[in-house]
Amino acid sequence: MLEPLVFDGKVVIVTGAGGVNDLGGDIKGGGKSSNAADKVVEEIKAKGGKAVANYDSVEDGEKLIQTALDAFGRIDIIVNNAFINTFACISDLIHRVHLRGSFMVTRAAWNHMKKQKFGRIIMTSSAAGIYGNFGQANYSAAKLGLLGLANTLAIEGQKYNIHCNTIAPTAGSRLTETVMPPVLCESLKAEYVAPLVLWLSHDQCQENGGLFEVCWCWLDWKMKKNQGMFPETVRDQWDNICDFTNATKPANINESVATLVEVLSRVETDEGIAPNPTSAMATAAVGQKLPESTFSYSQTQCILYALGVGMSTKDDDHLKFLYEGHEDFSCLPTFGVIPSQAAMMDGGLGSVPGLNFDFTRLLHGEQYLELFKPLPTSGTLTSQARIADVLDKGSGAVILLDVHTYSGKELLCYNQYSLFIVGAGGFGGKRTSDKAMVTRIAHPNRTPDAVMTDTTTRDQAALYRLSGDWNPLHIDPSFAAMGGFKSPILHGLCSFGFAARHVLKQYANNDASRFKSIKVRFVKPVLPGQSLQTEMWKEGNRIHIQCKVKESGAVVLSGAYVDLHAAADGSPQILPEVHQSDYSCVMQNPKGGLKSELVFAEIGRRIKDLGAEMVKKVNAVFGWEITKGGNTAAQWTIDLKTGAGALHKGPYSGKTDVTITVSDDDFMEVVQGKLNPQKAFFAGKLKVRGNIMLSQKLEVILKDYAKL
Repeated sequence: MLEPLVFDGKVVIVTGAGGVNDLGGDIKGGGKSSNAADKVVEEIKAKGGKAVANYDSVEDGEKLIQTALDAFGRIDIIVNNAFINTFACISDLIHRVHLRGSFMVTRAAWNHMKKQKFGRIIMTSSAAGIYGNFGQANYSAAKLGLLGLANTLAIEGQKYNIHCNTIAPTAGSRLTETVMPPVLCESLKAEYVAPLVLWLSHDQCQENGGLFEVCWCWLDWKMKKNQGMFPETVRDQWDNICDFTNATKPANINESVATLVEVLSRVETDEGIAPNPTSAMATAAVGQKLPESTFSYSQTQCILYALGVGMSTKDDDHLKFLYEGHEDFSCLPTFGVIPSQAAMMDGGLGSVPGLNFDFTRLLHGEQYLELFKPLPTSGTLTSQARIADVLDKGSGAVILLDVHTYSGKELLCYNQYSLFIVGAGGFGGKRTSDKAMVTRIAHPNRTPDAVMTDTTTRDQAALYRLSGDWNPLHIDPSFAAMGGFKSPILHGLCSFGFAARHVLKQYANNDASRFKSIKVRFVKPVLPGQSLQTEMWKEGNRIHIQCKVKESGAVVLSGAYVDLHAAADGSPQILPEVHQSDYSCVMQNPKGGLKSELVFAEIGRRIKDLGAEMVKKVNAVFGWEITKGGNTAAQWTIDLKTGAGALHKGPYSGKTDVTITVSDDDFMEVVQGKLNPQKAFFAGKLKVRGNIMLSQKLEVILKDYAKL
C-alpha cells in the first residue's frame, strides 16, 4: 500500500482555469463570472476540505494573497495557472495575464513564504514557449518568460526553502476544448497532470528549478500501469521518471506533439504501457461489415437524379436522361453513388465496433465510383459495405469505406468513400493505405483541352437532396450556420455529378455505356446559384478534370479523373476527307463506318465555299443525331444562322432551333430521295424536336448543296 502524501494545514492558491482564483472570463479574456471558481470551491468542500473563492484579476496579486491570509492566516503553495487563448487576443493582454499576472501573485506571497521558511511555487509554461510556434510570438514570449522567472526564483528562494518549478502541460480543459479534438481532450484530462503538481508542491519534494513537459501518457510511460495515477506513485517513481537515459529530445513543437502521439499509441507490456484504446479499436474496425442494404427505384428516381445534377429540357441531348419514353432512355452513370450511400444511412457506420468517433464532424473527403455495366433504369439493388481501412491524418481520422452494389448476383458498381472525421486523429494509426484508390493525380501542364460551364440554380441542393442525402446542412440556414457557412451548401456529390456529365457529353456523346470510373477529391464547398466550370484534359481514355466555381476561381474538385471505355470501333472520331470521286460509292463505304459521315463532310466543305448564301436562305441551326443499332452513333450541328455558317461534330454547347434524330440507313435513304421526309416522320423513322416547320428547309441543305 502506498504511503500517502499529507498536506495538512497547507494553504494553496491556484489561479485560472477553474482554480480557486478565477476571474471567470472567456477564452479571449473578455467577460467575468464567478461560476468557475465557485464550482471548484464546492467540490473541495464536498470532499471535506476548506476553500474560498477569489474573483480578482491576477494583476491584482495583493488582493488574491490577502484573501488567503484573511481566510487561513498563511500561504504555502502557489500554482500560477491563469490563461487566456492566444488567438484573437492583443499582445499586451497576453503578457499581462500570463507573465505579469504570475509575477504579481508570486511577489505578493514571497515575503510571507520567506518568513515561514517554506514555499512551493509552480509556473505554467507551454511547449510554444519552449520550442516556439508559428503565429504565436506574443504567447511564446510570455510563456518562456515564465520559465526565466521561475529559474531565478528557484535560485533566490533556495536558502529560504522556497522551491520553484515549471510545468509545460498538455491537457484538455475548458480553455483547450475548443481547439483540441474531443478524443484527445478525453485522453489528456487535467486530472492526469495534477499528480505531478501535487508532488512538486509537497514539502518532501526537493526538486527545484526544474522544467517538466508533462501529460498523462509520459508519466504513465515511466510508471507501472497497475499503480494508477496518484501523487504517491509519482513520488515513488521519481528517479525513473527523471531518468532520460537513451532519451531523445524534441527539436521543435511538431516533434513534441509527434512524441505525444507516439506514446499515446505505444504498446510495451514489459514497461507497463497501456495501448492507446482508440488506436486498438480503430484497428479492430478494419474489415468489419456494415448491415446489407437494399435500394429499390424506378425511372422516376433516375430522372430526379439527372435534374439534381443540372440536366435540363433546355438541352435537347439531355432528354435521353429525362424522358422515360425516349428511345435511348438511360440512367446517368454517377447515379451509382445513390444506392451505395444507403449503406451509410441510419447509423450504419456508428454500428461498427471500434469506430467510436463523433460522426457529426464527418466530412466527405474523396469518392471513387466504378461501373461494371450500365445501370438499369429501375430495379432493386443490394449493397454490401465494409471498412477497408482507418487512417490517422493527425488533424482527423479517415475511414475508407468500400461498397459493392449488386443486381441479384451480378456486380453493377463499386464505390469507395473516403470519410474524414475532424478532430479524431492523433491516435497513432498509419497515415497511408494500399487499399485507397489512386487520387490526387496532377492534370497535364497545359491549357485545358475543353472547358464546360453550367450554372447551378438557387434550389439545386434542395433538388439534389431528394435523391437521398437528407443532411440539413444543404437546406437549413440555421444548421449551415452551425457548420460555419453563411448559407446551405451544395452536396459534394452534386458537383461530382455535374463534372462527370460534362465529361460524358464532351468525350462520349452522352453514351452512358462508355463510362468506366471516376475519382475526385472534394476541396471546397459550392453555394447553390454559383457556376461550376469543369476543365478537361484528354490523355487516351482518361480525362483529367478540375472543377472550379467560375465566379471566384476556387477549386472545388481536384486530383480528379474520369476513365472511359474506348469507342465501339476502337478508333478516334476523325472527320474524313471527301472528294467528288467518293460520291458514287457512299452506300458502299469501304471503311465500315457510318455512311452519313461522307455526307456531312461534303456539307462542311460546301459551307466553307457558300456558307454566307446558305445562311441567307436557311437562317437556322440544325442538330443531327445519327443512330445505329438503337444507340446514338454521331452528333452533328449545322449552324446556318451566324456568320458564314459552320459545321460542328460532337456535342454542341449552343442552342439548336431544331434537332433531328434518324438512323444512319434512313438518313441515306432521305438524302438519295428514296424516302420522303414527311413519310419518314409519320412512320417514326425521323424524329424532330424544336421548330418542326424548319424541317421544310432540309431540302435546301441536303439536295441543293450536298448534291447526292
